[in-house]
Amino acid sequence: MNQRRTRIYEGKAKILYEGPEPGTIVVHFKDDATAFNAQKKAVIEGKGVLNNRISEFIFTQLNDIGLPTHFIRRLNMREQLVREVEIIPLEVIVRNIAAGSMAKRLGLEEGTPLPRSIIEFCYKNDELGDPLVAEEHVTAFGWATPQEIDDIMSMTIRINDFMSGMFAAIGIKLVDFKIEFGRLYEGDMVRTVLADEISPDSCRLWDFKTQEKLDKDRFRRDLGGLVEAYQEVARRLGILNENEPLPTVKPKLVKS
Repeated sequence: MNQRRTRIYEGKAKILYEGPEPGTIVVHFKDDATAFNAQKKAVIEGKGVLNNRISEFIFTQLNDIGLPTHFIRRLNMREQLVREVEIIPLEVIVRNIAAGSMAKRLGLEEGTPLPRSIIEFCYKNDELGDPLVAEEHVTAFGWATPQEIDDIMSMTIRINDFMSGMFAAIGIKLVDFKIEFGRLYEGDMVRTVLADEISPDSCRLWDFKTQEKLDKDRFRRDLGGLVEAYQEVARRLGILNENEPLPTVKPKLVKS
C-alpha cells in the first residue's frame, strides 16, 4: 500500500486510511491491546494480524448468508478494504452467558446461562466510559431512528444465531460480543450495515470443555497467552493451519 495515503482516524486498535476508490476505507489492524477504557495498554505482536484474519472470515460468512456488512476484502496480513459508512454511535452488546460487567452489575455468578439472549446498547463516548443506555435514550437524542433500531435488532439476532452455531461447531461458547453498525449511503438510499470488526477483541469466547478463555479477557485479567488463544480460535475456524505459527513476543507495556 502507498505509504503517503491519507490517515483519517486512529483508534485504540485500528487506523483508518482513505481507500483507493471513492467510498472506500482501508482498515489497518494494530498490535495495541487496551482495556478498561485504555487505562491498561500493551503492544502484543501478532494480535493485529490475527484479528484481521478472524474478522475477515466472520464478515465473509455473514456476507454469504445475505447479512449486509461494510466488508469488501482483505488486502494483506494487517489490512482490509471496507465501504465508507457513517457509524451509528452505539455499541450493541449481545449477552448469552453472564460475564464481565453484567455479572458484576447484577450480582450474577460468572458463567451463569441467561434465560434468553439479552441485547444492550451503550452510547459510544470514551470520555463517558461508553455508558449503558435504553432504547428511549437512543431515539430521544437522535442517535438512531426507530427504523434503524428495528434493523439493528433484527440483524443482531441473526448474527448471534449464526455465530453461536459457528463457534459451537468448533467447541467454543459464544459468551457475549460487541458489534457496531453504520449507515451506508448509496445514492438516495441509506442502508444499515454491520461495521467495525468481529474478533476475540470484541467477543468473549470460552472453550466448551475446559472453560478456558480464548479472548481479550486474557489481557484484561493478566492471564497471559493472548496471541496463543487467538491463534487457537483461528486454527479451529480453519484460518490457520498447524504449520503456520505467527511470530509472538512478550507483551510490551505502554505507560499512560
